[in-house]
Amino acid sequence: MENIEICYNKVQEAISVMKEVAEWGRNKGFNIWLDEWLTPEELITEETKPQNFCIGKINNRTVCAFILQNSDVTYWGNRLSNEAVYLHKLCVKREFAHREIAKSIVEAIRTECRNNGVKYIRLDTGLDEKVVRKIYLRIGFKLGTARIFYFSINIL
Repeated sequence: MENIEICYNKVQEAISVMKEVAEWGRNKGFNIWLDEWLTPEELITEETKPQNFCIGKINNRTVCAFILQNSDVTYWGNRLSNEAVYLHKLCVKREFAHREIAKSIVEAIRTECRNNGVKYIRLDTGLDEKVVRKIYLRIGFKLGTARIFYFSINIL
């Protein structure tokens, strides 16, 4: 696993990586976000602030992007503050695929969570997202079911 530096408040850089990965995914036939959904106007909300847009860097090169929130009422309801962080739109640049970047970024987030007393990393994905689901399970998330798949990692 590689050591990743998390950089916050990187809206444009994160969205650029998300668009790159989304285009690749659409070309491969995956059900993935449209470019018009990947804009600051669409993604920045009351819960998702500019500081929640992150990129991951290895040796000063951007390798991934994601959104990391302190709450996600839409999918997870009202929870205790500091109970969890909520990971969205985790994307690994294609040139860094198959290098366990997703696992490395989750480990970096896990370290930050431990240092801040946060108990869980949570995320969600659609029922038909089999490839993504496999990735999340492989890096240690546990699965719960509903209309969408809910995943969680216990930090402590």
